[in-house]
Amino acid sequence: MKINHLYADASGESHWRDEEVKLQERSFAPPARDIHISALLPATGLVFLRLNAGWDEPIHPTPRSQTLLCLAGAVRVTASDGEAREIGPGNIWRMDDTAGKGHHTAVISAEDFEAAVVQLG
Repeated sequence: MKINHLYADASGESHWRDEEVKLQERSFAPPARDIHISALLPATGLVFLRLNAGWDEPIHPTPRSQTLLCLAGAVRVTASDGEAREIGPGNIWRMDDTAGKGHHTAVISAEDFEAAVVQLG
């Protein structure tokens, strides 16, 4: 499984990379059969958010390490190095650019952007 990972390097420049999430077949909900599952990541909270269609924000770093799961709509997220990615329904975006130059986000869909965000511990 692959996710979109946005991170900041030592000089504060943000960059995208594809990150492979390793899955292992094991028991998750006994007595159900084994399934492919990742390692457990500690989390501190879950928020749901909506960005209205046309929303466009100034560049900023993420306030904490978090993972966004897009439910509806689409955004274009531009790293400080200039690389942009579109995040739409079903896409996962891991945000780790907690310092440095940050990123720019704009809603590019005609409908509102809705997501669930898991804040990591």
